[in-house]
Amino acid sequence: MVTFMQSGNGTLHEDVAGQIFEGLERLCVTPEANRILSAPAYPGIERIQAQFRGDAFELHRHDTYALGVTIRGVQTFRYRGEQRYSLPGRVIILHPDELHDGGAATEDGLVYRMLYLEPSVMFQCLEAARVGLPFVDNPVVEDNRLAGLLLAALGELDRELDELFVDDFVSRLTHGLVQHARLPQRPLSSIAWGQVKTARDYLEAHVTHGVRSQELERITGLDRFALARHFRAAFATSPHRFLLMRRLQQAKAMIGAGEPIAEVAAATGFADQSHLTRHFKKAFGMAPGAWNTMVRRAG
Repeated sequence: MVTFMQSGNGTLHEDVAGQIFEGLERLCVTPEANRILSAPAYPGIERIQAQFRGDAFELHRHDTYALGVTIRGVQTFRYRGEQRYSLPGRVIILHPDELHDGGAATEDGLVYRMLYLEPSVMFQCLEAARVGLPFVDNPVVEDNRLAGLLLAALGELDRELDELFVDDFVSRLTHGLVQHARLPQRPLSSIAWGQVKTARDYLEAHVTHGVRSQELERITGLDRFALARHFRAAFATSPHRFLLMRRLQQAKAMIGAGEPIAEVAAATGFADQSHLTRHFKKAFGMAPGAWNTMVRRAG
């Protein structure tokens, strides 16, 4: 049994949490039932509030950064061979394509807010800085400034993000991640940015199409193996997995809109419902039906 120091009234780090969460409105902090609150979509950015008791997500991995703040309770997850713990006010930073699970470490339950950011959204910032994706080896950090920045995007989940806000947010967030990155970043000169951007745009435009290696070779001028290396260096995942995750994101949106899972599978390029379910669990840590039962839209 893992134990944690609490204040006299049983709230973990309430002084820190109070400062960080000051001004947040419509914030549910009582994890009475497992539930996911989903914010309006923005290209390349997904925002949620999750509340759970016990284990929530099985081991899974996605091709986005997972960046969030623990709101209430003790958040725990397995990441890079170690069990990690986050208290209220701590920032969670999970790198794309890293296996992890998640849940509440105590019987009090857990509430957290999370932002999933596609690496391609940081493309222009990284290009200007002449570096590749930052890798933060410590997935739990104490940084009130970074927490406040994340909560500026996560504070009102019922509202859509404004484009000018996102421009500034991504710029500052990229800088914050670079500040916490302890591993050296890959120099931009070693990445074929133009070709991988062309490949990424082509994959996004053909989400449900069976894209073949020859197509990407033809439009990028790189052989399939060189493209795979450069694409992973740029976006921390392979072209195949990037396309798969875009299909799964589309499937998740359709399921959330109430469409039957079997029809969603056919519409998003999966062989059948079981094929979709298998990949959905690997990407999001739970089956489509379980996710659909818990999720609701903000607003």
